[in-house]
Amino acid sequence: MAEVIGPRLYSCCNCRNEVALHDDVISKGRNRRAFLFSHAMNIVVGHKEDKQLMTGLHTVADVYCSDCRQVLGWKYEQAYEETQKYREGKFILEKSKIVKENW
Repeated sequence: MAEVIGPRLYSCCNCRNEVALHDDVISKGRNRRAFLFSHAMNIVVGHKEDKQLMTGLHTVADVYCSDCRQVLGWKYEQAYEETQKYREGKFILEKSKIVKENW
């Protein structure tokens, strides 16, 4: 009988708290050092600040693991360039800060 395996997901590399589902990956980025997710879970969103990123000026907020408070990436709160509006409300999780589970 085949084993039942849950959904493929990503966890905090520090404490293994589940933070995102593989099905929510939108993009793996140009250099594959971070993933863009439509949703994240078990995270805490920090203070908003404007930052000039490679994709232009954005209002972003750091996101932290809700268990160990490790910085995992950031949330796009606002994009100032029309071509980047699709990022609003989405999450960047750095590949070095997350691990694969159920793969």
